[in-house]
Amino acid sequence: MKDSFGREINYMRISITDRCNLRCGYCMPENGIELAPAKEILTLEEIVRVCQAAAGLGIHRFKITGGEPLARTGCPELVGMIKKIFGVRQVTLTTNGVLLGRHLDRLLENSLDGVNISLDTLNEKVYRQITGFDELPAVRDSLERAVEKGLRVKINTVLQKGVNDGEWMSLAGLAKEMPVDVRFIEMMPIGLGKKSQGVSGKEVLLNLKREYPGIEPDDTFHGNGPATYYRIPGFAGGIGFISAVHRRFCESCNRIRLTAKGELKPCLCYETFVDVKRALRGPGDMEKKQEGLKDLIRQAVSRKPEMHCFETEDQITEGRQMVQIGG
Repeated sequence: MKDSFGREINYMRISITDRCNLRCGYCMPENGIELAPAKEILTLEEIVRVCQAAAGLGIHRFKITGGEPLARTGCPELVGMIKKIFGVRQVTLTTNGVLLGRHLDRLLENSLDGVNISLDTLNEKVYRQITGFDELPAVRDSLERAVEKGLRVKINTVLQKGVNDGEWMSLAGLAKEMPVDVRFIEMMPIGLGKKSQGVSGKEVLLNLKREYPGIEPDDTFHGNGPATYYRIPGFAGGIGFISAVHRRFCESCNRIRLTAKGELKPCLCYETFVDVKRALRGPGDMEKKQEGLKDLIRQAVSRKPEMHCFETEDQITEGRQMVQIGG
């Protein structure tokens, strides 16, 4: 399925909850957010029906996100339900890692294809400063167990000036010891992210080039997203960069997002969305509802803009926090 600019849309990110067990300062306010009532959140069965409609249109790769998706009961089973849909090729998960170790076996039993673990620091004091909790040991344990089990692991790192900007070396070092991709993600100016001063991918890459002169581009396939990758001789894994602000990659955007409340978002930085919850819960037989869902997905894809406007903050119309949209 192509959008109006000829881009192939084959990937959907699905937020299944706006709850999170951490309080990362660039994602969720310290005192939390006004949580959506349970009745406004899509049920697991409703999510599966959206995925069935999407798969029928050629969207065959799905990412489960939150909030913290593992904070929602039934997350591992949802992975299995989506994997069983005809045409689905891949289901992966983004998590902060705190609960991953507890659910890892069930996720693997349900054929999870890979996991992205958000980890901004290896320093316990800084971890508490960023997240508000002392959960770094649990995250490290989850990471190690996932690697031991042979699951494909990516580590998502957001550097902030004056907070963890000096940790690029230690975080990149995780890819030296383990077969994981460490990705440095630029701070996105959404919600509280507007108030945080991030570090550009270019700056991190220059530091890595000084430390590892042998670093070189890696054009092999690493996943569905817009990251550019590099390999360093002697490293077991790779280094990636997602530079949404300083290296616009809209021309290759292949995704749409589904929020926990049933809103299909064509682009992260604009408030535009298409409501699928009404179609899911409205009158009509199942066959007609599924065709209606397909029409709404086509509508969302047709509304994808040519590009985002992250570098011009006053043009960003999405006013919610990232945790409410889906990371």
